[in-house]
Amino acid sequence: MNVSRRLIPRSALAAALALGLAALSACSTDGVAGGKPGNTGKFDVVASFYPMAFLAERIGGDHVHVTTLTTPGQEPHDLEISPRQIALLEESDAVLYLKNLQPSVDDAVAQSPVGTKIDAASLTTLEQHGTEVGGHAAAHDTHDDGEAPGKDPHIWLDPVRYAQVAEGVGKAFEKADPGHAADYRKNTATLVRRLDDLNTRFKDGLGHTRTKVFITTHAAFGYLAERYGLTEEAINGLDPESEPSAARVRELAEVAKSDGVSTVFYETLVSDRTAKTVAGDSGLRTDVLDPIEGITAKSRGKDYFAVQEANLKALQRALGAK
Repeated sequence: MNVSRRLIPRSALAAALALGLAALSACSTDGVAGGKPGNTGKFDVVASFYPMAFLAERIGGDHVHVTTLTTPGQEPHDLEISPRQIALLEESDAVLYLKNLQPSVDDAVAQSPVGTKIDAASLTTLEQHGTEVGGHAAAHDTHDDGEAPGKDPHIWLDPVRYAQVAEGVGKAFEKADPGHAADYRKNTATLVRRLDDLNTRFKDGLGHTRTKVFITTHAAFGYLAERYGLTEEAINGLDPESEPSAARVRELAEVAKSDGVSTVFYETLVSDRTAKTVAGDSGLRTDVLDPIEGITAKSRGKDYFAVQEANLKALQRALGAK
C-alpha cells in the first residue's frame, strides 16, 4: 500500500471542509425541517466503515438512519474524504468511527461540529502487535493523534472487545437520543449476548487443535489469536498484496514445518497471489480468513456474525480442531 496516498494534507482537507459547508449552506433553504438537508426524521448516524455501521444498525434499530463513508469492497485505509462526505458529517446527529484506522476520517471528524462523536477505540483497550509494524502502524506513525504507534485497530475481530465497544456505543446513543434510550439499551443487550455466544463458540471450537499457529497475508487477527491462545504469522505486515521477501518465505516454510501449519490464509477482497506463492513453496493449501472490513458478494456471509462463523470453520479446518 502506498502510505502517502492515504494521508490528505490538512490544507486540502480544510478546503474540502469549506466546500462541504458551502454545499450545506446552499441547500439549507430547501424546505427540510430544521434546515438539515437530508434529515431522515431519525437519529442520523455516519459510520466510518462496515464494523461501525453494523453496530449502529443493530443498536439503533428502527430509530436510526445509518450512512457509511466506506463503500463495500473499498479498502478502508485508502478512504479519502470528499466534500460531499464532509457535508454528510455536518448533517448528521452522530458519527461512529475507529480512530487511528482512517486518518482522513480522523481529521474530518476533528474539524466537524457534529454533536456526538463516538470513537470506538476509546471504548476498549488497544494493544501493540508486533506484526503491525510496517503496515497500518507505519501509516499511523505519521498521524499526530496522540496514540502510541503500532496500536492494532482490528478490535472488532475479537468478539469480547467488540462487545465492549457495543456497550459504549449503546450508552452514547442513549445519551444523544434519550427518547429512545430504552430501545437502545435493549438492542445493545441483545447484541452483546450474541457476541458472548460467538466468543463461546470460538473458545470451544478452537480449544483443542493439532496446532495453534496460522499464517495470513493480512495481519488483522492479532486480537483474535490472543483471545483464543493462537499465534498469527503474517507474511508481510498489513499489506495483503505486497510481495514477501525471500527470507520471509523461507522463515514461514520453517514455521509451517515445525508447527504443523497446513494453510495460508488470504482475504476475499484482494488477490490470492501472495498466499499461493508462500503456500506453493511450502506445500500448503490456501483458504479465506476474512477481516470483515466490508461485506460484498464474495464474502462468506451476509453480515458480521455469518462471516465470523465462516472464519471459525476455516480456522478449525486449518488448525486441525479435535
